[in-house]
Amino acid sequence: MKVLTSILTLFFALIISVLCVGQTADRPTDYLPSDFHKERRQALRDEMPENSVAVFFSNPIRNRSNDVNFVYHQDPDFYYLTGHREPHSVLLIFKEEQNLIKTTLNEILFVRAHHALKELYDGARLGKEGAMERLGFQIALEGPDFKKFPIDFSRFDKVLFYDFKNDVRQTKEKADLYDLIEVFKEKINYPDQSPVLKIEPKKNNLDVTSLNMIMSRLRGIKKPEELTLLRRAVNISAIGQREVMKAMRPGMSEAEIQSLHEYVYKIYQAEYEGYPSIVGAGHNGCVLHYIDNYKPSVENGELILMDLGAEYHGYTADVTRTIPVNGKFTKEQKTIYDLVYKAQEAAIEICREGTPFKKLYAATAMVINEGLVELGLYKSTDSTDIINPETGRNRYYPHGCCHHIGLDVHDKGEYDILKANMVITIEPGIYIPEGSPADKKWWNIPVRIEDDFLVTEEGCELLSDMAPRKSDEIEALMDAPSPFDAIEMPDIDNNK
Repeated sequence: MKVLTSILTLFFALIISVLCVGQTADRPTDYLPSDFHKERRQALRDEMPENSVAVFFSNPIRNRSNDVNFVYHQDPDFYYLTGHREPHSVLLIFKEEQNLIKTTLNEILFVRAHHALKELYDGARLGKEGAMERLGFQIALEGPDFKKFPIDFSRFDKVLFYDFKNDVRQTKEKADLYDLIEVFKEKINYPDQSPVLKIEPKKNNLDVTSLNMIMSRLRGIKKPEELTLLRRAVNISAIGQREVMKAMRPGMSEAEIQSLHEYVYKIYQAEYEGYPSIVGAGHNGCVLHYIDNYKPSVENGELILMDLGAEYHGYTADVTRTIPVNGKFTKEQKTIYDLVYKAQEAAIEICREGTPFKKLYAATAMVINEGLVELGLYKSTDSTDIINPETGRNRYYPHGCCHHIGLDVHDKGEYDILKANMVITIEPGIYIPEGSPADKKWWNIPVRIEDDFLVTEEGCELLSDMAPRKSDEIEALMDAPSPFDAIEMPDIDNNK
């Protein structure tokens, strides 16, 4: 029996070694380099308080149904600092060098141990050797080593970490994320207070607030390597909008339109969508985060709002276009569209380093509110007329206009003053749902124009300019032929 076990182990190890070679050969060559992540860890270390340690956990695996999980997506902070894309891992970063495990170190990464049979099914794991070789860590250990790792957290003035949400499943895998968290809680004498940790600073050294502030400062300013990936994500998303404009026709389903966008993403090697795609025609477009995308047939005369973003190597774009299904805006649709465009232009005009974030919204809101007064949709710009008493928001412009993008679609970053190398959206909108206190000719007109901008010292750079923004440019492009026109799918309801 022992001989058979040894043979099987050797067999699986051989298979995994082949898989590892193939995985390395097949990897894209434009991921962020290990030096980027190393420099970001040092940038974090520079911001940390004296005699402190920061602890980061990988994202949990999320269950979809029964024994099927969602496609795994790494925690953005964890990826930002490590480049590691696998689950069941924990990262420790020390402010000062530590004498641990007979060596001097200022960081250590714990990763999943190799498991020949599981790697046969799920693919090769990086392992501690790979973490040191490919991720650039001086010291990496396996998850089971974390329990016996000789560290006394009580001797640090601050232990920085994100509080736990108690939503991690325990699996059969040894030293899975659940186990790693439980070991950490034991090591730091984590208060038994669920679901929200109430830490009194005078009684312990646990800090669950500072880390988010530090990471927001770091991630809000994009480095050149990040801008390269963001530009590609934005370009892919903008090309998706262009191609769908050319392919759009009445009778398509919202799901089909979504699929064309996402097909373009895959053509350009974008791994995922950065967030659930929003494709809403007519009244569906008035639902700000409509993601059902299941209307069987978009209708002649409707507008369709398409808010989608490709995620490329972790970085996501966020581009919205609103177009007429039949290729021509009606008079009312064009009036509202052009008003939203004018509002966006007003914000672009003042978008530069030193401008307060809130001024961007104020600029768009002033244009929209005054424009809707001129059209008779508001009586005046007085707040009592503009505010919807049921929602407490601007009746027809109920959301903000700007947010950071990066490793998250609503990325971490500071929201006080614009700084050079921030990447933000500007996305004013007007939504007039059926039943609104306006003439019926305006009902079911949703318009949002959203673009991605790089903030500079002198102004801002429009990154998503490959997708037309002006109403006449959209109409012109929609009259162009589309490569999707040649696609004819068989009738699956034909029983022959």
